[in-house]
Amino acid sequence: MRLLKLVPDDINISFMSFRKVFLTVSALAVVLSLALVFVKGMSFGIDFQGGILIEVRMPQAADLGKMRGQLGSLGLGEVSLQEFGHPTDVLIRIAAQEGDAEAQQAAISAVKQALGAGVDYRRVEFVGPKVSSELLMDGVLAVAAAIIAMLIYIWLRFEWQFGLGAVVALTHDVFLTLGAFSLLGLEFNLSTVAAVLTIAGYSINDTVVVFDRIREDLRKYKTKPVPELLNDAINATLSRTLMTSLTTLVALLALFFLGGEVIRDFSFAMIFGIVVGTYSSICVASPLLLYTNVASRARSGGDSQEAAETP
Repeated sequence: MRLLKLVPDDINISFMSFRKVFLTVSALAVVLSLALVFVKGMSFGIDFQGGILIEVRMPQAADLGKMRGQLGSLGLGEVSLQEFGHPTDVLIRIAAQEGDAEAQQAAISAVKQALGAGVDYRRVEFVGPKVSSELLMDGVLAVAAAIIAMLIYIWLRFEWQFGLGAVVALTHDVFLTLGAFSLLGLEFNLSTVAAVLTIAGYSINDTVVVFDRIREDLRKYKTKPVPELLNDAINATLSRTLMTSLTTLVALLALFFLGGEVIRDFSFAMIFGIVVGTYSSICVASPLLLYTNVASRARSGGDSQEAAETP
């Protein structure tokens, strides 16, 4: 029985020959992503922005213009409407009202009265401004703590050069994901933070597999040129890397198209992150090792294959 192979056994792509192109493109993408985040900003969800969120299902296709007029006359401040999956489903966002929980409840009651009977209220949420700011800070700290913890792990598991390459690749993945959300205007909420943390874990797993092969080859082939050695290590693990990414993407694509609107942004973040993370493990983390003199210390231990074969 012949097994399906995505990558031939004798593949030999010279990744290091394009390292300057990879690193330049990645650097430009990171700069563009940061520019989008700071200039255009992020579309924060209610978790981070605060306010009232109401998901309704209308008895027939929603007339957003009419609904906007009805709710805008209530004096509740900023009100935004968004079609949510189906023409009958609408997501209503209202700015947090001044006062306590009773003021928020009064705003919700006013919305229900304005929309009239026959409306199915599927979800009603409220997050205060203090809680939302705390959630945003906690989300930032969670991502930062995860990256620092991974840096320490890679440093202890390998060498500091490997840790630096891994963290640069992780930061690259996070910034590009933020840039994609800013560019497309997708909602950034706690679910997205969970997706970013998952992406970081997935990306570091791919990177560790490649790094482990590189370290093994550095100790085994002490006279082989480092660019050639890195190419061999990447090519040797390429089949495993691509197969893992593709099987994960199959599940995520099913989740994106069939999972519904509630988790669509989360699914998109995962899909984008898996693609970018696979790229960074191969084309960012590994080429950076050439600029950190990784061979000098990694080759200090173990016997080389060339020496072992000498009679």
